[in-house]
Amino acid sequence: MFTGFSLPFVAVIAEGGSSLIEVNPGVIIWTVATFIILLLILKKFAWKPILFALEQRETAIKESLEKAQTAKEEAQKILDQNQVNLAKAEEESKQIINQSRVYAEKLKDQIIQDSKSEAKKMIEEAAAEIERKKDAAFDELKNQVAEIAVLAAEKIIREKLDGETQKKIVDKFIGEITKN
Repeated sequence: MFTGFSLPFVAVIAEGGSSLIEVNPGVIIWTVATFIILLLILKKFAWKPILFALEQRETAIKESLEKAQTAKEEAQKILDQNQVNLAKAEEESKQIINQSRVYAEKLKDQIIQDSKSEAKKMIEEAAAEIERKKDAAFDELKNQVAEIAVLAAEKIIREKLDGETQKKIVDKFIGEITKN
């Protein structure tokens, strides 16, 4: 026969002259009975805990998947809300910038208007001051001219007129000059 190796499907003849492949009804019955007893023992002691553990694992996996789905949905909602908030913030910033530009333009116009009115006021005050000083200078000049005229008239006339009468005559004369 074959030497050096054996094949699993080749029948090996034992010492007693029987083969291992030979069908023995007693062994089959004991094998089936042992298998059934083993199944009953496994069912009573091991099958329930194994099934319970598998059910717990299945439940835990389902819960994890549900939590993951819920977390994904919440994350998407938060992302959507953040995008909406970002769009609102951008819109608000644009409005603030536009309002700032409008305010700056109004402020510039107000400053220009205020500076023009202030300049006009200063010019009017300066003109009024000039007019007052001109009037004061004219009054002083008039008084000096009156005194000079009185002195000149006194020297010319050499009459004995009193100073009050002379002053009235000169004021009348100056009044007539200013009207012309």
